[in-house]
Amino acid sequence: MKPQQQGYQKNFSLIIAFFVLISVTLVIALFIVYNLTRRYVENEFASKKIDVLEQTLKPYNDLFLNKVYEITSYQGFLDSASAGKYSATVFKDYPFVKRTMFYDVRIGSEPLSPGSSSYRLGITVKSIYEYKLHKGRLLSIRRPDVEDVDFRQMAVKFGNYIANTDTSRVPNQDEIFKTFYDIKPDKISYLNVPRRQEIKAYRTLQQNGQPSSSFYKQNMITFYLDPYALHVTNSHPELYQHISIKPVVYDPLDDESKQHVTELAFPGAFSDYKLYFLASADYLQVEVNKRFMPTAAVVFLIYLLLVFLGWLIYRNLSTNLKIFKLQYDFINNFTHEFKTPVSVIKIAGSNLRSEADLTERQRKHYGRILDEEADKLNDLMNKLLSFTQIENRSIKLKREEVNIEEFVTGYIETFRIKYPDFRIAYRIENVYNFYTDPVLLGSLFQNLIENAYKYSHPQHKELFISVIHEKRDIVFTFMDKGIGIPKNEIKNIFKKFYRIENKYNQNGSVGLGLAFCKELANFMGGDITVKSEINQGSEFTVTLPYET
Repeated sequence: MKPQQQGYQKNFSLIIAFFVLISVTLVIALFIVYNLTRRYVENEFASKKIDVLEQTLKPYNDLFLNKVYEITSYQGFLDSASAGKYSATVFKDYPFVKRTMFYDVRIGSEPLSPGSSSYRLGITVKSIYEYKLHKGRLLSIRRPDVEDVDFRQMAVKFGNYIANTDTSRVPNQDEIFKTFYDIKPDKISYLNVPRRQEIKAYRTLQQNGQPSSSFYKQNMITFYLDPYALHVTNSHPELYQHISIKPVVYDPLDDESKQHVTELAFPGAFSDYKLYFLASADYLQVEVNKRFMPTAAVVFLIYLLLVFLGWLIYRNLSTNLKIFKLQYDFINNFTHEFKTPVSVIKIAGSNLRSEADLTERQRKHYGRILDEEADKLNDLMNKLLSFTQIENRSIKLKREEVNIEEFVTGYIETFRIKYPDFRIAYRIENVYNFYTDPVLLGSLFQNLIENAYKYSHPQHKELFISVIHEKRDIVFTFMDKGIGIPKNEIKNIFKKFYRIENKYNQNGSVGLGLAFCKELANFMGGDITVKSEINQGSEFTVTLPYET
């Protein structure tokens, strides 16, 4: 009788829906993560160019903020020789400075006009020297003492500063940059910052001009720069495939639709130029993939975790379903096993209690029925009790010397009497006596011989028992010509309460026999295995340790 569909039930449509849902979620998550990663990389391509600009301009900023300001430390007393040494260090440390122009400046008083008796602040050039490298050597060239545009503009700024500054304090940084620096495309001009007392003296000369043969010295140097000599520092090679310096007006005519392009203009003396960043679509794709893979791996791990959790839930439900089925089958079969003898006992008891006179023969018949059915109930209860005791290891082996010949023939004779149509043969090789628990061994024989008879066709109720001694083991083999066991069922037949669905199992089986045999063999330190073919028979092999 098949159990009704109740309790836990497998719903494969829900299981499939669950896995489809999380799989679709995985695909969507990977798609979203990929697009976010691609956009993030593209945004970095547009924003990280500032880092490259800062790294590239480090030498320029150092020149502008530190090296140029060293001129002030000479307090206007630079001469052509010291200016040459200073320029040599500049060329060495800053390769983008191609040449310098040194102005030896004199500040004194000069007449407002030729022949005038009124004087004003005079800013003139005594000498001009040009310095540059030629084949690794410093060249010094004296230029005509002509006041060029750079000097005139610096002189005007300086004169305005003297006229308007507060002589009670030193100039602040903002005033220094506005007055003593002159930044033009590709060049920087710098006039050393005078001391406060010198600024006061210049103010006096400017306001109270008077003839004087004395003068003050100032130094001015113009640095001529080559932006193409700047070393471009690509601090993000994963984003920028090529970085070059181009004029601000540079606009390529080539089709760059498959390339990523961005640019950033230089400040200060390099303001006519820009950094031009370029990367092909494939180049950025490598970075996108590189950043996408770890995130995708995390998403995939989460997916696997969900799959694993789903599998655990499914396995738990399947286990519960199997347990429920086993319990249902056990209760159903056990009830049937009890119901039949109880019903027979009840009928026999009713007949014995009836008022009708029973003959001696009838009383003996009913007594025999009661005795047989009671034995069946007792045997079933003993099997359950023994199974539980063996599982819990609550009994101990009682080893006794067993004569194999007598032991085997005893059981064979018993079953021949019980089943006259049962043909049993045996063979014993190289073994006579050994120590074991005869009761437990007898239970093994009882169950395996009973199964051989029960699961054989009426015309083929045959069993051959072989006992041999192999090394340190004694091997009992039970070979029948029964109905056989399907291959997909062999792994389950030793499980408790498991029954193979066939016509021989419709009545009289609770699925404990072979499970009981397995527990017995293991408890005795051995094992039991089976080989079987459908309609050809089965071969059960019990291996026990041989002790003499």
